[in-house]
Amino acid sequence: MHLLQALHLVLSCNPAFSLTPRQNVHNSVLIIFRLFMITDLILQGISPPSFLLDRLIEATGAAHVNMEGEKRIRLKNARRAPEFLSLTPFLEGEHLDWGFIPAGRNLADYRLIAFDMDSTLVTIECIDELADFAGRKAEAAAITESAMQGEIDYAESLSRRLALLAGLDACALARVYSERLEFSPGARELLVACQRAGMRSAILSGGFTYFTERLRIELGLDFATSNELEIAGGKITGRVVGTIIDAEVKAAHLVRLKTDLGIDTRDVIAVGDGANDLLMMAEAGLSVAYQAKPSVRAKADVVINRGGLDSLLCLLQGESSSAR
Repeated sequence: MHLLQALHLVLSCNPAFSLTPRQNVHNSVLIIFRLFMITDLILQGISPPSFLLDRLIEATGAAHVNMEGEKRIRLKNARRAPEFLSLTPFLEGEHLDWGFIPAGRNLADYRLIAFDMDSTLVTIECIDELADFAGRKAEAAAITESAMQGEIDYAESLSRRLALLAGLDACALARVYSERLEFSPGARELLVACQRAGMRSAILSGGFTYFTERLRIELGLDFATSNELEIAGGKITGRVVGTIIDAEVKAAHLVRLKTDLGIDTRDVIAVGDGANDLLMMAEAGLSVAYQAKPSVRAKADVVINRGGLDSLLCLLQGESSSAR
């Protein structure tokens, strides 16, 4: 296969990288890296019907199949071809989590995991809950949904939602954290396992430092980056301090972390749910879509819809059992 043909294939079957002029060269290297990486497709959940398994084998060119217990199937040497995308609605219909995992790799082979916060590490969208205290939740939630679907620019969406909070008493921040914020299922378990494996951990969020710093401390994460709300006279002003943390800034922070820690892209996991996470996820060797929007599920290496965040631990277990 010629290199240009190979690049076209990767871009068409796994467009995880929304290339911008700033990132063209860097992401081209990532594309080539993924092109020559051998992966296994792992299915997790109730065993799929035989017709679907046969179509998956054909679509991915899998060499053979390992039945690894009652709830996990490994398609060996599976390639994420364009034909695979047409089968993802069937996987969702069968309530299966799945992932293209680099062959022979498990959790201990990774060195850094980065999380989005809202609707990923925690179950809520913090800004929507703040807007609820201002009586504007429905308006904020509609803007949030459009941003997460990639329909409007994140910076614009944040500015519009912040305007809804102008004049809100800052004590609402503490109420959201104590009364409404809950960890996503499996979040603690995944983080404990990552920490035991010696991995570093980070929150890279377009949310607010009030929440990310408290989560960083409570969960023992190493780093956190997010927007700082401007507060004056005990009131939220409707603005942030400094540069808005949007998709490009989140990705840039992950690049900086990799550089500062001396960690290769292949050793990074990034977890997100919305369109503003795609650039960050593109900077990781393994991108994970958790309860994510369709545009994110279509581009991620791993899709978790059925289980909790700790489902990733099962997907990254070593190979076992017999071949079909």
